[in-house]
Amino acid sequence: MSNSEKLLLEGLKEHNLEDIVDEINLSRLEIFYDYMISYNKKTDLTNITEKDEVYIKHFLDSLMLFKIEEFKEAHTLVDIGTGAGFPGVPLKIINNNLDITLMDSLNKRLIFLDYIIDEMSLSDIRTLHARAEDMGNDTLRDNFEIATSRAVSRLNKLVELSLPLVAPGGIFVAMKGKDAHEELDEAENAIKTLNGHVREVIDFKLFKGDQDRSLIVIEKTAPTPKKYPRSFGKIKNKPL
Repeated sequence: MSNSEKLLLEGLKEHNLEDIVDEINLSRLEIFYDYMISYNKKTDLTNITEKDEVYIKHFLDSLMLFKIEEFKEAHTLVDIGTGAGFPGVPLKIINNNLDITLMDSLNKRLIFLDYIIDEMSLSDIRTLHARAEDMGNDTLRDNFEIATSRAVSRLNKLVELSLPLVAPGGIFVAMKGKDAHEELDEAENAIKTLNGHVREVIDFKLFKGDQDRSLIVIEKTAPTPKKYPRSFGKIKNKPL
């Protein structure tokens, strides 16, 4: 077992999540890492490339979503602004029963993810080259049981991009850092307007007492009002 894998297991144990992984999962995470680092040499996927850092800042961070019971079950999930596949690909590797759509507006990263899906023979996972606000006004409105997003935008903007995609009764989970509670206060009106309810906020230190993280779990209590989401320009310039 590599040092990076030991660090990942140590981090999962800190959060009582060590039972979610096995040797097969670990080997598949390493395959994903190798593909990502190789591909990163020709296409900008991530600035974090040192192996131990990837295992903590990308893999462990993504797997913190298993603190939430829904991620351990079979659900439809959209990963908004997936980038190099975080958290979507690690989630799929650990729980193969999740049906995942990896959404991003930048196609070069999705080309990489299509390659990963094919090379690793991953099933019930696909890429979607689209903007969330367009899909929230189209066929994917009210479509997913879970939406998640990591390092995309401030919550007062992000919730309008994300919550329309979630089916009533489903959840949107925003993965946030040290400013999570400030962002949550800022987004209070947006969440209410879009028929969301903050079910819980899970605060934790990612690894060895360092790196503040929060999972903001927003339940969708009713369909999103028809006039939302607005165009990205309006969302950006005049958040709810």
